[in-house]
Amino acid sequence: MGTGLIFPGQGSQQVGMGSGLDNAFPVARQVFEEANDALGFNLRKLCLQGPEEELTLTYNAQAAILTVAAMAHRVLAGRIELKPVSLAGHSVGEYMAVVAAGALPFAVAVRTVYKRGQFMQEATPLGVGAMAAILGMGAEEVARTCQEEARGQVVQPANYNTPGQIVISGHAEAVKRVLARCKGKLLTVSAPFHSALMVPAAKRLAQVLRELPFQDALTPVVANHDNGIVTRAADFPVALEKQVVSPVRWDSGIVAMRGQGVTRFIELGHGKLLSGMMRRIDKSVPITHVEDEASLRSTLDALEG
Repeated sequence: MGTGLIFPGQGSQQVGMGSGLDNAFPVARQVFEEANDALGFNLRKLCLQGPEEELTLTYNAQAAILTVAAMAHRVLAGRIELKPVSLAGHSVGEYMAVVAAGALPFAVAVRTVYKRGQFMQEATPLGVGAMAAILGMGAEEVARTCQEEARGQVVQPANYNTPGQIVISGHAEAVKRVLARCKGKLLTVSAPFHSALMVPAAKRLAQVLRELPFQDALTPVVANHDNGIVTRAADFPVALEKQVVSPVRWDSGIVAMRGQGVTRFIELGHGKLLSGMMRRIDKSVPITHVEDEASLRSTLDALEG
């Protein structure tokens, strides 16, 4: 069976994240230490003890999500030889896919996503932007409704998560106008991610990405912004910059991975958000996850079965 590894994005953070790995595996604790050293503060304490309002700050959340995903990946890779067909991550999770592909060192990636979070937070004043999940509506209808309700402002699809669940992003007033015509709900986020309002963040991030020591990938990464296959070192900065202002095409990305020969998926990181999405994208595909000792055992049983 061909294995695809996937990594969660923002929204999966929670106080206590990583505890099931930190308590059981010295190699996982080592990842926390590497993150602490790279960032210059105690991310481990923030993940395990909070406070929640500090952990959910965009820059802290992104660093925490990446770190716990790296812990899960390193623990699993230490137990079984991983030969994935392809890799993908949801939004900030794409950085962990790049790390798992051998294209960027973890310490560099965690510093970069911390800056990415800062840039994204600072791109718009608090309260100017918003995001909302639209339920039960097709992609074309969502896009058309966004166009009709923009009225000179920004509102656009931001995450194509599953058939029937599309997140929109943009100016708060425009998002609410779209929401008034659809079934859905506002999301608790601090900025309008993956929209044209993130252009300032993308420009600042591009300067950082150009200086990073990317290498050619050992495993193909499916890019969020266009589902293209990225393997060359020179292509990663471009893909990661475009991702900030472009919608995350997650459902079609999973289809693209299936087309590469992926017949089972493993979600690595805190929670099972992507596993839940998978059931709505293609429930015929087996998926396991790794976030603690019990889920590691289940995944190893599935891989060895």
